[in-house]
Amino acid sequence: MKLATFEHDGAARIGVVTGKEIAPLAFSGTMIELISKWDALRGEAEAASKGQRLPLASVKLLAPVARPGKVFAIGLNYADHIAESKMETPKNQVWFTKAVTSINGPFAPILIGKTGPFVDYEVELVAVIGKGGRHISKEDAPKHVFGYCAGNDVTERFWQHRTPQWSLGKSFDTHGPIGPWITTADEAGDPHAMGLRCIVNGETRQSSNTQHLVFNIWEQIEHLSQAMTLEPGDLIFTGTPGGVGAAMDPRQFLKPGDIVRCEVDGLGAIEATLVAEA
Repeated sequence: MKLATFEHDGAARIGVVTGKEIAPLAFSGTMIELISKWDALRGEAEAASKGQRLPLASVKLLAPVARPGKVFAIGLNYADHIAESKMETPKNQVWFTKAVTSINGPFAPILIGKTGPFVDYEVELVAVIGKGGRHISKEDAPKHVFGYCAGNDVTERFWQHRTPQWSLGKSFDTHGPIGPWITTADEAGDPHAMGLRCIVNGETRQSSNTQHLVFNIWEQIEHLSQAMTLEPGDLIFTGTPGGVGAAMDPRQFLKPGDIVRCEVDGLGAIEATLVAEA
């Protein structure tokens, strides 16, 4: 099932996406509340998917999870990205946070900040936590994923590397677009066999497959949950492959008017125009 948060007639709703249509749910809560109560509400969602629908073109798709409790992202998790970064394969998982205020809609503009013009793209598969928990084993981890979506770990490279901590450079407003919807885990298929790519102004810059993750998603969940309780709606950006603009010669940072499209096979695509901050 594909679940989207959308705006129609000035109100935010949740709906089930089928083809080029979306069926609104009667449920009036947030996506996090839906995920938390999924066992009880799944039947309602399935019934709604067979009911009245709106054309997707007539609604505005929003970030599926507008304000997740936590947003974590793993760095250096594809061999080709590690090589282009001129770093060694990490022995331990490298994690950083993205501010929840960086979360952005799947087709909303991405800002180039007045104080941060060195903006780069990073296509990623994003896992959405369903059943929360602590000390989750990698064997049990699949039971804790609600679904998946495409994401762009937009990064301001100067702010990222001016200190050893990456979080500020990863947390500018609008620098965490996700979507276009959440595909539930039962429909998404194997998350370790998904092609993903980033296309800038029609040129494919990144192209890989999640089978090349250094630390797979189950290992990521096991590791994170040793430190903290994962909760419904938490987002995990699972890593980006090689091909980022900062590694090109010469370096290619994004500029106003650029169009960045991030695709994950089976999950859909998000696309944004870069805009200078006023």
